[in-house]
Formats: sequence, structure tokens, C-alpha cells
Amino acid sequence: MKILLSKIMFEKKLSIRQVSVMTGLPRSTIQKTMSVKSNSTMKTMEKLAAGLKVGIESLYESDFK
Repeated sequence: MKILLSKIMFEKKLSIRQVSVMTGLPRSTIQKTMSVKSNSTMKTMEKLAAGLKVGIESLYESDFK
């Protein structure tokens, strides 16, 4: 499964700091989620989706969608 957070941030022209403020998540968590080897929790993904105002399914790419 590939996390698409970097792509969404680029499209919306958002920095890690801005996403942190929007989601209430620490910058370190956002950076880890952006990592290729990320294994983020559902809670983190839910907070990102809510803060970015996107569906949670928009945050990842999977063959099983």
C-alpha cells in the first residue's frame, strides 16, 4: 500500500507545519507517514483525512480498493 500524503500536500501547496496545524498531529508523525516505509495507524490516517478534508481512501493507493 502506498501513502499519497506527499502528493496531496503538493497539490494543495501545504507544508508539513501547515498539515500539523490542520490535523493536530506532530510534524514528526506527518514526516513518518510521508515515508515510503510508513506503517501509520488508522487513527493517524483518520486525523489526516479530516484535517485535509479528503476521504480516507484518497490517502492511499492499493490494489484492494
